[in-house]
Amino acid sequence: MENIEDIASYIVSDGKGILAADESNPTCTKRFESIGVESTEDKRREYREMLFRSEGMKGNIGGVILFDETIRQDAEDGTSLVEVIRNQGAVPGIKVDLGLEVINDQEETVTKGLEGLNERCSEYYSLGARFTKWRAVIKIGNTIPSKECINRNMEALAEYALIAQANGMVPIVEPEVLMDGDHSIDQCYEASSRSLDALFSMLASKGVNIKGTILKPNMITSGSNVTSKANIDEVASMTLKCLKSHVPDELPGVAFLSGGQSDLDATAHLDAMNKIGGFKWALCFSYGRALQQPALKVWLGDNKNSSLAQAALSHRALMNRLASQGRWEQDLES
Repeated sequence: MENIEDIASYIVSDGKGILAADESNPTCTKRFESIGVESTEDKRREYREMLFRSEGMKGNIGGVILFDETIRQDAEDGTSLVEVIRNQGAVPGIKVDLGLEVINDQEETVTKGLEGLNERCSEYYSLGARFTKWRAVIKIGNTIPSKECINRNMEALAEYALIAQANGMVPIVEPEVLMDGDHSIDQCYEASSRSLDALFSMLASKGVNIKGTILKPNMITSGSNVTSKANIDEVASMTLKCLKSHVPDELPGVAFLSGGQSDLDATAHLDAMNKIGGFKWALCFSYGRALQQPALKVWLGDNKNSSLAQAALSHRALMNRLASQGRWEQDLES
C-alpha cells in the first residue's frame, strides 16, 4: 500500500482513527511529572512501546503519529517501534512542523518548519513513515484571528502538504482553533469557518491531491473558560454545519483533535455527529490526551501496571471507533 490515496483511505476506514503520540519531549515531560515519573529517553520509549503493543490497537487504530525521537527508537526486544506499529495493522506517521513563532503584537503565531522540510520528509519516508502532520494554531480574541494569521498559516499548511505528497506521504492538515478563552460557540464557528475556507482554497491553488489528504480540525465548541457551555447536540450540529460548508466531498477523512476536551466529551461529540450523518467523508478521531490519559494514570511509570494501562488505552480506542460509526452509548463505558 504505497499510493497516498489508498493510505489515507485505509487510516480512516471502518471507524478506525489515529493515536497521536507525537508530544514533544517538553510536553511529554509535563505529562510524566503529573504522575511523578522522570522523563528520560528510555522511559518515553518504554511508555510508548507499552501503548503501541496494546491489544486494542488492532482494528481500532489506523495510524500513529510519532515524534522525531520515537520514529528512530527500537523496542526492548530490538524490533523498531515503526515495525511494532505496522504489526498492529496501523500506519506509522510523523509530526514534521517545528513549532510556533509569534508574528504580530496580538501574540498570534505561524508554524515553522518549511525550510528543510523536503529533506526531512525524505528521511522520514526511509524510516517508515507514510503520513505526516503539521499543526497551525489559531487563537480567538477581541480582534483575532487576523486575516494575516489565517492566510499565513493556511498557506504554510498547503505548502507542507504538497511537499509531503511529493515524498509519497499523506499530509494531515491541522488548522486548530484553540478552545482556550471565554469565546462563544458562535465565535468558534466563525474563526473555524474562515480558517477552513482559506485552507481548502490554498490547497486547491497549490494543486494538493485532496483524495490523499486528511483534515484534523477542532470541533466547534464554547471557550474553555465559559461557565455555560454548549451541549453535546449543539457542538455536533454546529461542527457538522461548519464542515459541510467548507470541506470537499472527495476528502477521505476528517479526524478530529480532542483539543482539551475530556475523554468522554471527545467520544460523545464524535458519536453525536456520526449519528446525525449526511456527509461523504469518514468522521473519526486523532486523539492524543483523550486516548492516552486513562492509560497514563494507570501506568504510573511501573511495568507491573502495563497490562492495566494497555486495557485502558484499548477501551478508549474501541469506544472512539464505535463513536466513529455512530454506535457508541454511555452504558458501554461502565
